Amino acid sequence: MNAGKKQRQGLLERLQTDGRLISALAPVSALLLSVSMLLMGNGLQGTLVPVRGNLESFLPFELGLLGAAYFIGFTLGCLHGPLLVRRAGHIRTYLAMTSVASAVAVLHPVFIDAIVWSVQRAVTGYCFAVLYIVIESWLNERADNEMRGTVFSVYTIINLTVITAGQMMLGLADPTSFALFALSSVLVSVAALPVAFTVAVSPAAVEFVRPHLGKLYRISPVGVAGCLAVGLANGSFWALGPVFAQNLGLNTAGIGFFMSAVVLGGAISQWPLGRLSDRMDRRIVIIIAGLVALAAAIALMLIPENDRMSMIIAGAVFGAGAFPIYPLSVAHANDYADRSEFVAVSSGLLLVFGIGAAAGPLLASVVREVALVPTLFFFTAAVHAALIVYVVWRMTQRAAPADEERIEFADAAIAAQTVTPFDPLADDIVTEETSAGTPEQPS
Repeated sequence: MNAGKKQRQGLLERLQTDGRLISALAPVSALLLSVSMLLMGNGLQGTLVPVRGNLESFLPFELGLLGAAYFIGFTLGCLHGPLLVRRAGHIRTYLAMTSVASAVAVLHPVFIDAIVWSVQRAVTGYCFAVLYIVIESWLNERADNEMRGTVFSVYTIINLTVITAGQMMLGLADPTSFALFALSSVLVSVAALPVAFTVAVSPAAVEFVRPHLGKLYRISPVGVAGCLAVGLANGSFWALGPVFAQNLGLNTAGIGFFMSAVVLGGAISQWPLGRLSDRMDRRIVIIIAGLVALAAAIALMLIPENDRMSMIIAGAVFGAGAFPIYPLSVAHANDYADRSEFVAVSSGLLLVFGIGAAAGPLLASVVREVALVPTLFFFTAAVHAALIVYVVWRMTQRAAPADEERIEFADAAIAAQTVTPFDPLADDIVTEETSAGTPEQPS
């Protein structure tokens, strides 16, 4: 009798949870459908552009410039996007940015020039930063405090899944043809339709904070160093990883598998490492993740070119170590911050990441031209080694925060993966606005 009652109670609780999830997702279902197509197109384009550039005999520095330009544009979009959204509104801004991003995608095979492509990649980065601002501020407003983590978890799953699917599309056609650029453009264009026809109410004006990097470093030197290292290493990987796989003889499908393996490795390891960091000094977990990335980078330099399976496995291990360092660093920094500073900390760390991601591809390509050998994973290995040494030294200078001062990794991870970070532990978001209602430009 008691067992049956417990089963009925458990079923009722699951139904209530499912009902709350459906209620939370229903107002943003059109937006999530749009996100799926949008990020699939961007995932395809992000892998296609360096592969096509390599086929067009772009110099290593020019290939690095393509990656740097995207993150420069992305960082500028993060800084300027809130002002743009306030002036035009969420829906009109979203439609405008998808229109520009779609047009830029289809122009790549029309004007094949490294400088022109770099400008186009900067525009693409800007557009997607603004699109992320619209998407994530919309999700944040529509999700109540109880379901916000679940909604953003669904969003993250969609994000990783469709980017992987987009990378796998590289094998659908010849990269030298017009077809893949056209497909990327179509996906971005069609992504505007669910938002254009939605009957949901547009969110309120975007709120944002003013990050202060000097103060941020004083709050958490390891947090700043970790996000800078992730920008340097992962930015160079996104820009040059497809070229690395291509130069080792992988076909277009193999390149897609390799890039997808890295993304999936990072997705799988993030939460186990995050949960581990809730139970011990997060800096130790950052060191562990750095050692995993370092070992995988060395392995990728040593694996024979004809051992494709080992290379894909090593790529997954690299992602498992390299990708979680960013949310771990954000969580560690927030452990030392006041509740009122959480949004500013996450926003500032995103800016640090953007600076590193813009510099990383250029530095990696310069090292390659100087050394005259492929050095992508030599560069990432050096970055992770430097981070490990710095974190070990910092552990001798500062004690870990007390348990009661630490936040849950899940809360920090939600803030870490958003372009417009919010405080997951408080109802009020600290913002800065002018008296006229127009936001000040972040410094």
